[in-house]
Amino acid sequence: MPHLLIEYSANLEPAIQIRKLVDTLHAAAIATGVFPVGGARTRAMRRDVYRVADGDTDNAFVHLTMRVGHGRSIETRRTAAEAIFAALTAYLQPIQDCTPLAISAEMQEIDPQFSFKKNNLHERLARHSKE
Repeated sequence: MPHLLIEYSANLEPAIQIRKLVDTLHAAAIATGVFPVGGARTRAMRRDVYRVADGDTDNAFVHLTMRVGHGRSIETRRTAAEAIFAALTAYLQPIQDCTPLAISAEMQEIDPQFSFKKNNLHERLARHSKE
């Protein structure tokens, strides 16, 4: 983990390079040193149906949900969340300078009793690092 889920309003597409945002946040999460590379997942979901604030069609949003595995301290989670949110807001600053934009983020800890995984990425990454 983490799983970073980026939701964004469709009206941002002319101004945002979503692939670059995905890459930026993925790198920011790994750079915290808290999360293993093999567990990191980052994806973006365009939202075509939405209403922001007073409904003005220029209003836009980006919401980041950070889902992380159980067991890290509150301080560790807070530090990681703040670093990732800082990367998000820095990336979006040029857009926010000229667009009414709501930026939000939330970190959620996943309940281990209801989390199921099957992942061979850790082994693959370990093999590739030895080459």
